[in-house]
Amino acid sequence: MEHIKEEQQFLEALVKGIAVQFGDKCEAVLHDLTGSYDRTIVAIENSHITGRRIGDCGSNLGLEVLRGTVTDGNRYNYVTQTKDGKMLRSTSVYIKNKSGETIGAVCINLDISDLIMAEKTLKSVTMHSLDHEVQEVFVQDVGELLDYLLQECQKAIGKPISYLTKEEKMRAVQFLDQRGAFLVKKRATAYASFWTFPSLRCTTTWKKRERSKAGQPRGNNSFCSPAAALQM
Repeated sequence: MEHIKEEQQFLEALVKGIAVQFGDKCEAVLHDLTGSYDRTIVAIENSHITGRRIGDCGSNLGLEVLRGTVTDGNRYNYVTQTKDGKMLRSTSVYIKNKSGETIGAVCINLDISDLIMAEKTLKSVTMHSLDHEVQEVFVQDVGELLDYLLQECQKAIGKPISYLTKEEKMRAVQFLDQRGAFLVKKRATAYASFWTFPSLRCTTTWKKRERSKAGQPRGNNSFCSPAAALQM
């Protein structure tokens, strides 16, 4: 093909098909780049997207291709913006003759402004709290929950259990206590086996004392004492 006019009927049908396929938010344009650049558009669908008409000029990208500044001018799925603020996702494909000269272009401009606003709305509902993500573990058995807390504790300390100093063991106990691990009754053996604290025990007295300080009613349940974890 040496000139756009040779295949203009087909190219116009192609432009129309693209626009119909993607709806009224999609502008499709056919440029004839063999004449004056101030009148390159020979076919356009959904022209309300950029406000251009047949007989209007091409964009700055076309000028760069014709000038030779850009050797391969084809661009795919890039984002640009109209002067009235519409956000477009665009593709520009250039047509060359047998000699390799650029003679035309088919351009697609999809208005994604509404999609961007919808995306922001969805993010405000579904992803608003990701900056303050809270790690919550759902289990079916309290033993699994303790296993998780113990593993997280070991990660936080960053050393094998057998290498822990007394101060590091104190940090481990504080880590577990802050996460309520010692409120789990009848699980003292789990802590003892994990931290190798043979004398780890549960005590009702410790928990009653803590509840009394907080002004809470005393209960009859037995809880593990954090202080007992350090008794070797």
